[in-house]
Amino acid sequence: MLTGGGTGGHITPILAVAHELKRIHPDAYIVYIGERNGKYAEMTAGNTDIDDIRTVYAGKFRRYHGESWLQRLLDVRTNLLNIRDLFYFAFGTLQALLLMRRLNPDVVLLKGGFVGVPAGLASAFWRIPFVTHDSDALPGLANRLVARWATYHATAMPAEYYSYPSESVKYVGVLVGDDYGPVSAKQQAAFKREIGVPTTCELLLITGGSGGAATINKAVKTILPPLLQDFPNLYVIHQVGKGKAGIYEGFTHDRLHVAELFFPLYQYTGAADVVVTRAGANAMAELGVQGKACIVVPNPLLTGGHQVKNAEHFEKAQAAEIVKETTIISDQGVLDGAIRELLQDEQARARLGKRLQEMTIPDATHKLTMVLLEVAENKTH
Repeated sequence: MLTGGGTGGHITPILAVAHELKRIHPDAYIVYIGERNGKYAEMTAGNTDIDDIRTVYAGKFRRYHGESWLQRLLDVRTNLLNIRDLFYFAFGTLQALLLMRRLNPDVVLLKGGFVGVPAGLASAFWRIPFVTHDSDALPGLANRLVARWATYHATAMPAEYYSYPSESVKYVGVLVGDDYGPVSAKQQAAFKREIGVPTTCELLLITGGSGGAATINKAVKTILPPLLQDFPNLYVIHQVGKGKAGIYEGFTHDRLHVAELFFPLYQYTGAADVVVTRAGANAMAELGVQGKACIVVPNPLLTGGHQVKNAEHFEKAQAAEIVKETTIISDQGVLDGAIRELLQDEQARARLGKRLQEMTIPDATHKLTMVLLEVAENKTH
């Protein structure tokens, strides 16, 4: 049983694990538990590696990095949503208890996201073994809430980065699907043909993740027309995020392609010469496997500042160009300058891509899959 959700960044690794499980163990029966009425249900619907999809209610605890206790107390809307979601959480836990009792899985993977808490509590109640996976150096709240009952904690980084008992940590890396691999010049040209852009163009891909990034979108909307004018060989693909398709307010260009969500994304990242992205660990691992030159704008508001920590890790290794969101808000020209610099310097792109690739564990999905199969086998014995 695989569960996790809240963003597309939780679901794509789950699909990678499902595929690897089926490759190694074709008769495995895989159930995915997602959030009821979740925004990203289409990412799992119809996937041939998943045999059954169930949903439960899940409650999200909203809090933002850098907020004081007074700010949290005065944020009436957020507090009301948190109170409502307490009821979702309670009902979802009851649903998960019934599901676990009925399905009795051999092992459960909690990838992260608030939908994993009911599943983790239900697994603990019925003594069903489960494994968590953390993509970031800072474990997510959902995994921390159920950590004491986990059989193992699979992690993106070595054990010393985490507060889990060291004997329970399995350092596997960040999960990447087998669609992602090193991209040669020939493969990049093939990807460009597949997505319908000239093989000789310079391709800029902008993505704020499945939910989009308002600050990045706003900045790009401003700087894009001059970029397209100054770089006549430049094509731009912009993933704006769910519900944000109207940000360009009627502006169109024959070298601009805008969509809310590209799925699967590997063709677009594989075709890109430069990628503007958030600092989510899953996205950075996918780009790292492909060896892409990235301009990274970490989200400073996410819990614990984990994207900021991720970005610092890449900056220290000189594996990505880092632009702070606060900088973009005050001066959009900083992002414009970073993009122009990389578009004009092929050697700098190659250097960044190589360093990012060297930081990435390419077989993390296989390693985690083997951990899951080991736990499942132990349960049957």
